[in-house]
Amino acid sequence: MQNHFELFQLPPQFALDQAALDSAYRDVQGQVHPDRYINASSAEKRVAMQWATRANEAYQTLKSPQKRAQYLCELHGVDLQTESNTAMPVSFLMQQMEWREALGEARAARDADALDVLDRQLRGERKTLLAQVQAQLDAADYVNAAQSVRALMFLDKFGEEVRFAFEAIEA
Repeated sequence: MQNHFELFQLPPQFALDQAALDSAYRDVQGQVHPDRYINASSAEKRVAMQWATRANEAYQTLKSPQKRAQYLCELHGVDLQTESNTAMPVSFLMQQMEWREALGEARAARDADALDVLDRQLRGERKTLLAQVQAQLDAADYVNAAQSVRALMFLDKFGEEVRFAFEAIEA
């Protein structure tokens, strides 16, 4: 079975041309769209549906930088062990604690400006971390890339908490 990059005929690398991915996805979806199989047998319809589902999953994986990085690590035999390996550098954990404290204070005070500052810090850290992940993947350093992807997952999850806090203030 071909991998996600092969499905869309894209190079298996972190840096990805989003327009090329979008175009390749539309091409694959056009080939397996249910409307093309109205008069087909039920077996042919089922196969087309499986391909459409696979194309959707592959597209969602490659579209997301975090999921794409995780997928590249896994393609090269490095399991992120997201359930069992939560070890992170002390400096990263300390930063997480500071951000969580700032989030708690901003929520309690319903301070949108403080949330905005926190959101900007997170976006900056995420941008730095994505550049680090790309450099590690480009260097075929999948073990360290996996550690960075786990950190990215923490940042993305915390970013969601910040967005929820914004929504609670605006409600």
